[in-house]
Amino acid sequence: MQTFLAWPGLVIRYLRVPTHDAVVVGYFGLFDVLAIAIPARLRGVPVIWDAFLSVYDTVVEDRAMVARGKTVARMLHALEKLACRAANIVVLDTRAHAHYFEAEYRLPRGKTASVMVGCEGVFAASSSDCDGVSNRPVVLFYGQFIPLHGIGTIVEAACLRGAERFDWRIIGTGQEAAFIAALIAAARPENLQWTEWVEYEQLAKEIARADVCLGVFGTSAKAGRVIPNKVFQILASGKPLVTRDGPGMRELMPEDHPSVKLVPAGNPEALLNAVEEMLQSIGAHEVLPDDRIGDRFARDVIEQGWADVIEQAIRTHSAGVLL
Repeated sequence: MQTFLAWPGLVIRYLRVPTHDAVVVGYFGLFDVLAIAIPARLRGVPVIWDAFLSVYDTVVEDRAMVARGKTVARMLHALEKLACRAANIVVLDTRAHAHYFEAEYRLPRGKTASVMVGCEGVFAASSSDCDGVSNRPVVLFYGQFIPLHGIGTIVEAACLRGAERFDWRIIGTGQEAAFIAALIAAARPENLQWTEWVEYEQLAKEIARADVCLGVFGTSAKAGRVIPNKVFQILASGKPLVTRDGPGMRELMPEDHPSVKLVPAGNPEALLNAVEEMLQSIGAHEVLPDDRIGDRFARDVIEQGWADVIEQAIRTHSAGVLL
């Protein structure tokens, strides 16, 4: 409510700011786009919305927190569609995600763009820190416990025959914590350790200690469209990655790559096989050689992507093209 009450004052202040070429609304800006659209139009500048993800898809389809068809679900869908129409360009993390917006909200060609997320500079290749880690290979997953991550698949893989040769480490908690706790309690895998929380700065060390890092394995359509932040962090750290296949990942990795193995969603056997194959191809606690994979999502690449989006928005707006 405080946000809504602040809008009138913010709009007045915006109308007084110096001349500018465009307005960029960052995530989470579903409501902010609606607030700024008309004032920006009065100033004659385009609005670029970094949507990043669909709130409707996340809440209703992916996390199933609200049933499809319910009043709240319909309201979210209507608001997101209205926000997309209010913005001149809607930016997503992948083209696959952008195509979802185009189809779901019937957006015209040129209304969406995509720029990869990348990661913070704290994640970089370094020598492994093996203090306190067993001599067995370590397989690491970290993240929120949401359906998109498919953590149940990871637990199932850790319980398969052959998985006992590795130490499986899971860091995180969230929506599916009770479900995951029940799986672990039922199977009692001695080779799996679950830690609910580590400080953010500690994640880089945890990645360095791991031999193979895991991405996501959820079966939802969204899980295939997006590239989770952890994927960029792991690759920037020079560590082998196993994650689910999908159109989003294929934008980053269109070809086979020695540091990445893509597996079918929700398939614990394929996950375990990929981990075994990866460990056979590299030495224990070895940082992968610099193959410049990080160049694909380097800071200058992302900055140029955003510069292109802003230039496109200004150009089409100046030409009087209505999207």
